[in-house]
Amino acid sequence: MELKPSAHVDTFPRDHLPPPGQWPDLRFDLAGADGPRYPDRLNCGTELLDATVARLGGGRPAVHDGAGGVWSYGELQGHVDRIARTLADDLGVVPGNRVLLRGPTTPWLAACWLAVMKAGAVAVTVLAAQRPQELATVCELARVRHALCDTRSLDDLVKASIPSLRITPYGGNSPADLLRLAAEKPSSYVPVDTSADDVALIAFTSGTTGRPKGCIHFHRDVLAIADTFSARVLRPGPDDVFAGSPPLGFTFGLGGLVIFPLRVGAATLLADWSGPEGLLDDIERHRVSVLFTAPTAYRAMLSRVGAYDVSSLRRCVSAGEHLPAALWHAWRKATGLRVINGIGATEMLHIFISAADDAIRPGTTGLPVPGYEARVLGPDGRPAPDGEPGRLAVRGPTGCRYLADPRQRDYVRDGWNLTGDTYVREPDGYFRYVARADDMIVSAGYNIAGPEVEEALLRHPDVLEAAVVGRPDERRGEIVVAHVVLREGVPRTEETVAALREFTKKEIVPYKCPREIEFTDALPRTPTGKLQRFRLRNGALQFPRD
Repeated sequence: MELKPSAHVDTFPRDHLPPPGQWPDLRFDLAGADGPRYPDRLNCGTELLDATVARLGGGRPAVHDGAGGVWSYGELQGHVDRIARTLADDLGVVPGNRVLLRGPTTPWLAACWLAVMKAGAVAVTVLAAQRPQELATVCELARVRHALCDTRSLDDLVKASIPSLRITPYGGNSPADLLRLAAEKPSSYVPVDTSADDVALIAFTSGTTGRPKGCIHFHRDVLAIADTFSARVLRPGPDDVFAGSPPLGFTFGLGGLVIFPLRVGAATLLADWSGPEGLLDDIERHRVSVLFTAPTAYRAMLSRVGAYDVSSLRRCVSAGEHLPAALWHAWRKATGLRVINGIGATEMLHIFISAADDAIRPGTTGLPVPGYEARVLGPDGRPAPDGEPGRLAVRGPTGCRYLADPRQRDYVRDGWNLTGDTYVREPDGYFRYVARADDMIVSAGYNIAGPEVEEALLRHPDVLEAAVVGRPDERRGEIVVAHVVLREGVPRTEETVAALREFTKKEIVPYKCPREIEFTDALPRTPTGKLQRFRLRNGALQFPRD
């Protein structure tokens, strides 16, 4: 598609988009006549903040900091405009420059992100937990020369010794602190007149299969996820209060905790993840009504939820990994709430298959979000028959555009985004998750989905968590190995191993049962709770038995 004239002075992001022939087929007609339509000139920061203030007023609560502080929309707008003016006037940021954002989840991190949008720059938001080498790689790939960093997260960024990187701290006492500089600025700023398809952000994948990939998203993409999944499935309102565990360095968190609430004039709680009990306490204290977190957190909260008042909750969203049907039912029984399951991808920016309310079918992911379409492809690249597993392919108003990366050809085929997931399409159109493509275990000629074995193990009352991977085996090719976290007090003995194997044989066909079971205190996970099976496959952890 032909790109509109850019407002960027620094043209690096647009210059390093994939060649036109490798782009996904971006569709804006799949949501019907009332689907998202955007003007040629568009700044998503202006739409999320200024347009919301103009529509609903500046007095509404916008951001809670978790410690009792609340910013109104007018106050948030003032902070954002002062920071945007500081970026342009004091720090020399010009439209198109990449700006690294680093720090724990706070209102100031969100304000910096919005300021980068309004200044026409490109946000590269990273995790506060990322190490120097990871930060150096991201800055090298995106040619980052500016960074706004919470003072609590400065050490590793400084240690990265990134050439020509100008680091501006915020939240400290330095005379050069961003917030001190911004406090002297007027509380108004004329946003840069960006194109709808100017680059707004570059989100990096975790890099678990090699160098991380930078996923380029435009200003209209930011609004498209709010106007599809959020507007059509989640359906929030201005009186909602959002909260959750994913950091803003993940697009799951950026959408759920910043983009979606601001689009409708709702409030959001921006506080760093403090564990399942901390999240329950936040729900009770701040009367949270919309919750974003991973299945791991829902499972961890189950045993504690009865001690908290969670009556304010009306929407619970799960993504990041497969949501087992048993966990869905357990959460419904404990809270009366139906979890909205979903699958998204950094490459697609947010969720593209989901279902809510009466459309939910536990054990499936759901239906394509209005605005998207999906299909399951067989080995020949053609749509597989309903009921047969294959590669998930999706397309819609967002799609994969890697930053100067040859792996673009692997992710986009014939205009469709291939997410790397194995799915089954049911005859009535529902999509059921099988496994990540690289989580399929081939043992003695049988295809075994690790998540299916995990679900069987999790039905045993002594199992709190389970992760199943394949281990190379000379005779069978691979064998099924389960890493299990046991309920407190259950002995880590051969007798327990035998009992779990016998239980699993009654739940699924015997050839899928684990040949080896290892016990551990905890499973390796990302900050959002996503299971890191690659670490188990690589043998990076040891799991002693009693």
